[in-house]
Amino acid sequence: MTGLQKMELLSGGQKSRVAFACLSLTNPHILVLDEPSNHLDIEGMDALSEALQRFEGGVVMVSHDVTMLQNVCTSLWVCDKGTVTKFDGTVNAYKKMISSQANEAGVAVAH
Repeated sequence: MTGLQKMELLSGGQKSRVAFACLSLTNPHILVLDEPSNHLDIEGMDALSEALQRFEGGVVMVSHDVTMLQNVCTSLWVCDKGTVTKFDGTVNAYKKMISSQANEAGVAVAH
């Protein structure tokens, strides 16, 4: 991409990159991110993962992107039935646990 473009002409991924660039300039203590990898291509997701790994503040992130969670998160907190609890394990361990619970309940699990 060359030159300047108006924000309304940018793709979702490009807008996300601009937003994260602006955030980095403000030097926040904490980031609250809701599905931050939405609208990002692979290159953008990699750049976001690297930026979050280098970020010195706290990050609260809601995401269904398992790769992003594995690359960035140092702890996993699970929201379920109106409570939030820390899960002592990896994202993959959590996935296995809920798949097992679903199987025990007779729910078909897509892999």
